[in-house]
Amino acid sequence: MLDLDGTDDPTHGEQEGTAYHGYFGQHPYFPLLVFDGDTNQLITAVLRKGTVHASHGVVPILTRIVRIIRERWPGVSLELRADSGFAIPSLYQYCETEQITYTVGCASNARLARAAAPLQIEAAAQSVVNGGTKVRLLGETSYQASSWPHPRRVIIKAEQLAKGPNTRFVVTNRSGSAEQVYRWYTGRGESENWIKDLKAGCFADRLSCHHFWANQFRLLLHAAAYWLLDTLRRWLIDADIARMTLQTLRLRLIKIGGWVCQRRESVHLRLATSHPNEYWWWVLAAHHW
Repeated sequence: MLDLDGTDDPTHGEQEGTAYHGYFGQHPYFPLLVFDGDTNQLITAVLRKGTVHASHGVVPILTRIVRIIRERWPGVSLELRADSGFAIPSLYQYCETEQITYTVGCASNARLARAAAPLQIEAAAQSVVNGGTKVRLLGETSYQASSWPHPRRVIIKAEQLAKGPNTRFVVTNRSGSAEQVYRWYTGRGESENWIKDLKAGCFADRLSCHHFWANQFRLLLHAAAYWLLDTLRRWLIDADIARMTLQTLRLRLIKIGGWVCQRRESVHLRLATSHPNEYWWWVLAAHHW
C-alpha cells in the first residue's frame, strides 16, 4: 500500500530552492513522502523546491519504487492512495498500465458538482429531518475529463454539516461499494501522524544547509533515523509495550543519562538503578536481530 503525501518544510534563510508558497503562507521546501499504508514504514523522502505542484515528479519516483518492489517481491499486488493534489492524468495512466489499484482525491468542477447535486440535496433534506445533525451519503458516477482517454469511476461523498454542504470526489479503479471505497480512502489520513513522527521525532524540518542537494542528503538522514526508531518501536510493540510516538520513544529510550562501556568483544550499557524504562533495554537486547 503506497500512501503519497507532500508536506511543507519551512525554511528560515537563503536555502537554495526555497520559495514563497501561497497555500502555506511561508517560504518552504515541499518534500514528497511515500509511506507503506499497511505498516506506516517510510519508503522514501524526496526533497522538492518550494513552489512545485503537489504531484511534481510523482510518476518517475513511483516508477523506480514499483520496479524495486517487484524485483524484490515478484507478483506482489500494489495499491495507491493520495489526496487531490496528486489528481493528474499521468498518474492514473501509469497505475492502469502497471496494474496498480489507485484511490485518489479529485477536485470538484461544474460537471462533477451537477452529478453530486441530487445526492447533496438528499443529504440536506435528511439533515433537516434529523434536527440539523450531520448526514453523509455516498454514491458514484462514471466521469471522463477532456484530458482522459476513457471514463473512470468517481466516488461522490455528499455531506451536510451544521456549517453547510461538504462534497468530495475520489477517482478510483478499486472494486467494492462506494461506502467501502471511500472508507478505504479516508484511511490515508493516518499518514499525517507518520509525518508528525518524522518531523517531531526525527527533526526532518531542519534543512538548514545552503545547497539543495545537501538538504536532500539531510532529509535522507532524517528518514534513516525514522527507520531505525520505528524498528525499535516495532520490537517493543512485539513485547506488548504500548505504541508511542517516535518523539516519546527518543526521550524515554535514547535521550537519557547512562554510561556506555566498550570492551574488546562487547558493549555494556550502565543505567541508573532507578531508570524507569530499563525493561525496554532488556527487551531490545533479547530481540533476535
